[in-house]
Amino acid sequence: MKILHVFNRHRGGGGADNAWDATIALSRRRGLDIDIFERDSCDLSTGMAGKLSAFANGLYAPDTLRAFAARLERDRPDIVHTHELYPLLTPWLFEQCTRAGIPIVHSCYDFRITCPIATHHDGAGVCTRCADHGAHHALLRNCRENLPESAAFALRHAVAGWRDFYRRHVSRFIVLTDFSRDWLHTKAGIPLERISVNECAITAAADPVDPAQGAYFAFAGRFVPEKGLDVLIEASRMTGLPIHVAGPHGSDPAPLLAQGVPVTITDGPQSLAAIYRGARALVVPSLWFETFAIVAAEAMAHGVPVIASRIGALNDTVREGLCGLHFTPGDAADLARQMRRLWDDPALCRSLGATAHADVRTRFNEDIHFQRLMDAYEQVLFSLRR
Repeated sequence: MKILHVFNRHRGGGGADNAWDATIALSRRRGLDIDIFERDSCDLSTGMAGKLSAFANGLYAPDTLRAFAARLERDRPDIVHTHELYPLLTPWLFEQCTRAGIPIVHSCYDFRITCPIATHHDGAGVCTRCADHGAHHALLRNCRENLPESAAFALRHAVAGWRDFYRRHVSRFIVLTDFSRDWLHTKAGIPLERISVNECAITAAADPVDPAQGAYFAFAGRFVPEKGLDVLIEASRMTGLPIHVAGPHGSDPAPLLAQGVPVTITDGPQSLAAIYRGARALVVPSLWFETFAIVAAEAMAHGVPVIASRIGALNDTVREGLCGLHFTPGDAADLARQMRRLWDDPALCRSLGATAHADVRTRFNEDIHFQRLMDAYEQVLFSLRR
């Protein structure tokens, strides 16, 4: 089976980039014929020229589309598996796949199909205005906190909706949780029979830690409002319990350091794992729905329980009372209570950590991930032969 993976890397990487890299590496190890067609946002300048290029390419990228058409003609893959497309790729390439008779599988790591900025969070709270009433609300709400950028994102989303790129051309969608499957069906009108659930592949550590010995509560992720880091900082102040923040390469630690918050800018999986393994628990205080929260599963893989917002996909990834504890999103006092509970109850901490480790081993292992991936591919090829 010959698969062409298509993706646009995010500037600074992130969970989605790690997830598709892991799927590609696993597919190669299991014997699939894998090729890639990629672009990288790091190639864009950070000034106005880069923003204009991103806007133009997201709408229609003639040079990229010509290069992609040539790749399809030359290599003739059995399936094109797309991931993140913006800003240097574009869903216009779906039409080229359809003309060439090549089916598309699309993985959803965020809410790009139903939200112009992909998060359903407008900076103040959860927002579904664009999905419910039209993409122009991204401009009206100035969701990018920059009117020209908000207009560009709204227009890009409106064009994709007008052309109905995803529903017309994608044979099968892969999402990471049941929540995302139901969301895609309800908000984007994708039939359930065209959606597969396949969690990220996570390898459980051979030597899980004793989380009751952890010296702090950890946070890992981008320093953006929807991640809810301010809620964790406030909960830490309420309880007096220590926290340690890990941010990806390119993050600016200065504002946090000025508040006295310990920060590590991680430079790869090993440094991030060290943060997890020193923690009493990982806190995922997200204010948006999430689609999986790969950091939660990664911490669980080391035997570390998770305290997560009771919202969206986090309800699927972190099983409440088994792998961790949940709290009301945005409620620092509720988070503080759960942090104090784990800090004061070593037995509970160990029990949750042990179940979390077992959950990763049984639910998120590579064998299950690859089998579900192959099932999705085979269903697409079967439909094509009918």
